[in-house]
Amino acid sequence: MDHHVTPVPTGSSGVDSAALVLRLILLLATAFLAGTGILRPLVGPLPRKLWITTGVLGVGSAVLAAVSAATVDVNLVALIVHVVLALAVPVLLRWPSAGRWASLALVVLVVLETSVDGSGISFAIDTVYVAAAALWFGVTLLSAWVPVEEWRSTPLRVGPLSVSLAGLLTLAGVVQLGVSGVAFDRRLYETLFGLSLIVVVLLPAAVTVISAILLSRNASLRGYRYGVAGVALGFVAWSALAAVPQPAPLPVPGVPVLTDATVGGATVPVLVSPHRPGRNLVHFPSSAGTDLSAGVEGGIVTIAAARPGAEGSWAEVELPAGRSTLVVRKGDATTTVDVDAGTEAGPAVPDADAPECAEAALGGLVAQKREVLASCPAEALSPEDRGSLVKLVEFLASRKPSAITLVEDKSPRGVQAAQLVRETAARVGLPVRPDAAADTALVVVSGWSDGYLAMSRAAESQRLKPTHQFGLYLAPWLLNGPIVNTVASAAMPLRFDPRDQLAVSYAVAVGNSFGGESPSLGGFRTWLGPQWTAVNGEVQLFAAAQVNAMPMYPNEPHAPGMQAARDYAGQWIPDGTIVPISGALR
Repeated sequence: MDHHVTPVPTGSSGVDSAALVLRLILLLATAFLAGTGILRPLVGPLPRKLWITTGVLGVGSAVLAAVSAATVDVNLVALIVHVVLALAVPVLLRWPSAGRWASLALVVLVVLETSVDGSGISFAIDTVYVAAAALWFGVTLLSAWVPVEEWRSTPLRVGPLSVSLAGLLTLAGVVQLGVSGVAFDRRLYETLFGLSLIVVVLLPAAVTVISAILLSRNASLRGYRYGVAGVALGFVAWSALAAVPQPAPLPVPGVPVLTDATVGGATVPVLVSPHRPGRNLVHFPSSAGTDLSAGVEGGIVTIAAARPGAEGSWAEVELPAGRSTLVVRKGDATTTVDVDAGTEAGPAVPDADAPECAEAALGGLVAQKREVLASCPAEALSPEDRGSLVKLVEFLASRKPSAITLVEDKSPRGVQAAQLVRETAARVGLPVRPDAAADTALVVVSGWSDGYLAMSRAAESQRLKPTHQFGLYLAPWLLNGPIVNTVASAAMPLRFDPRDQLAVSYAVAVGNSFGGESPSLGGFRTWLGPQWTAVNGEVQLFAAAQVNAMPMYPNEPHAPGMQAARDYAGQWIPDGTIVPISGALR
């Protein structure tokens, strides 16, 4: 039965307390019942009080399992198996062997229900912890009414067993602490998950020491009965680990922060970049709304506003060196995000290029790559983009416009790209000039901000009079929704097809991770990492356009295969499409 609660990225304690308490009582009762059934063959006739106790445990476990199904998503088959086994074990205690097998199955079910991630070493640790605790509960319950000296065959040596079981519990807890990833940082004592781990380790360790002392004093049985309280609390804490959200990794200086903040009853994705001392951008997706602001606790809180060429809203925040707390506001509600900018300076990112740099970092974070942000896309013209621009200019030369109208900026990439365009245009005999005309082609090699401005001006010019009738062309890195959607159609030279599986997969991944955010070329490259070289193919022209083919009324039936919605997952261009308009450019 899968009762796991998906951990949230922030590590905040977003747990339904009532549902959690219900689950913990259920699992504890089930463990007592299963342990009793496993050890039943060692005991002769059971006293009436023990029959009643096991019956109450079985009915209670079955009822609690059914009730808990109303509070969390459960597998129906597993729920039925749990209820059947819980009711069967008290009955099968009359047939010890059958009862033992049913109890073992119930222990396996408890292991599955308390498993933190259900695989590998964690599953093995879960098995050891649950089995040892169940045996402790079983011996305690049976010995309460049947003295150990009266058990079948050789009397059970309760003292040594108590030390062994407590030692196993302690060892399993220590291993779980080691693999949890929070053993050596402040999350161990600052989060509910970490505190649960402390209880899981310390209580069995204390029971181990007490059992060993009492064993040396020949008072092991009494220690065993008293020790059940510590084991039960440790088991409850262990069971809680599967439901308590695991804390987010600690912020690392220079690694942009991607997290979800719960504010005003809503979950708001937050991106902090470059996460270094000084000016940082705090980014929110469009889906988060417009009434957001951010700032360092005790400092100035800045309203998040739109940035030219970028999606969502952005707040500029001055982070101090070292650890600090970022305050996020939505309306009148506030929440906080831990940050640690460190002491080293980050990359020198011009304000105009900062959103593109943040979006590139977002791609790596979506791929779970927590890498220090050392450079940004606008710092250099990549070899792939260099070749793409050469092919673009040669293609335009074949169309014979009167000239290229070139838009550039002062970033290293923009300067290099503009020089390359001019050199290639001179080689193929194509003039380059800054002013627009009816028979020119517009080529934009600037960053996002200037690119957005250039396309907005082009759209306005084309609305007033014939302008750039040979087309509007963007550098590959300007494949970004807010930029291309400023005009009816724009073309760009790309080495990959945004409709291919990998490109669509990234678009879906970034949208799922960051509130429906659209993908960017820089983010796609970072997301792919070394695999980016395998994606690069021949240069091909693609056109992005805002289209709504065959518009229909909302309730009107659509023809088979027609996509009525324009906001489906995996799109690179919101409310638009992108298609190839040329073969490979040779």
